[in-house]
Amino acid sequence: RARRAGLPDPRQRGGGGAGSRAMGRLLAVGLLGLALALLGERLLALRNRLKASREVESVDLPNCHLIKGIEAGADDIDILPNGLAFFSVGLKCPGLHSFSPDKPGGILMMDLKKENPRALELRISRGFNLASFNPHGISTFIDSDDTVYLFVVNHPEFKNTVEIFKFEEEENSLLHLKTIKHELLPSVNDIIAVGPAHFYATNDHYFSDPFLKYLETYLNLHWANVVYYSPDEVKVVAEGFDAANGINISPDKKYIYVADILAHEIHVLEKHPNMNLTQLKVLKLDTLVDNLSIDPSSGDILVGCHPNGQKLFIYDPNNPPSSEVLRIQNILSEKPTVTTVYANNGSVLQGSSVASVYDRKLLIGTLYHRALYCEL
Repeated sequence: RARRAGLPDPRQRGGGGAGSRAMGRLLAVGLLGLALALLGERLLALRNRLKASREVESVDLPNCHLIKGIEAGADDIDILPNGLAFFSVGLKCPGLHSFSPDKPGGILMMDLKKENPRALELRISRGFNLASFNPHGISTFIDSDDTVYLFVVNHPEFKNTVEIFKFEEEENSLLHLKTIKHELLPSVNDIIAVGPAHFYATNDHYFSDPFLKYLETYLNLHWANVVYYSPDEVKVVAEGFDAANGINISPDKKYIYVADILAHEIHVLEKHPNMNLTQLKVLKLDTLVDNLSIDPSSGDILVGCHPNGQKLFIYDPNNPPSSEVLRIQNILSEKPTVTTVYANNGSVLQGSSVASVYDRKLLIGTLYHRALYCEL
């Protein structure tokens, strides 16, 4: 009677619900499978970007020794034309190994004109918060009146600032002038000064939050950028990098060089009078490129490199990260010459991040290990 009246048969109740439930589960399983496939593909891509299986053949230099007093990294080095070298030491980043996690960072100086130069820590003026000093990339600028300014990327409590100091040579000290914070500087890595309060800086991530940074890297979003800062104007001048890292300027001041560490590339950008940049060329390499230095005698680019990024970020004392220094000649030509200046499997130097040269003296710094002094 129920069926005749057009009512549903009680024995068949829930049939449609079971079908839609099965369909929902099928959809969920399909989406999960898709997500896992995407995660697997991203993980494989990340391993390739980190060069996770690469080993390095040693290329030794004969006259080298480890620099006394640098035990926990010298991530960046900048040398003045008079042979005074500045070292940014003691960098700490979330998730990164440190040999002295409780000691603040500092700025060291070495006079390369001396017979047996030693690294000395520079005093910093009162009022500057030394306890949270966490220096990263550095750059010097000499003004028309011969005043020397030192620009330092700083991560106090893992935040992002740029500090400007005046170098006072007689006292071996730094006078703190200014702290710069800006919404366009969320994850600053390196800096190249182009005026007394003017610079280009790389952001290695778009986000400043550690989890979002990790997600950005994992998903390979290419949202990193280069920013131009001046007291009058702050603007993004280049973007689309995987992880923009080291930055420097050509001797004639016409070109800006940017290292994209996870893309294994060096970008050559033309600098315009309005300080905007346009990409000229990209040099692809087989290693993770960190900081860039210019050889003042030749204009060659020296690159501190990480042959295997996985070893760098997942530290194992029994299988430490290796080091590699490249020299790039004639980067603007059709076929630049790339030579390996130094390479080590981590037995001497772990995680090279920078190499700077002055008058046949080579300094090699690392992300969190020692630093090397070599006479070429």
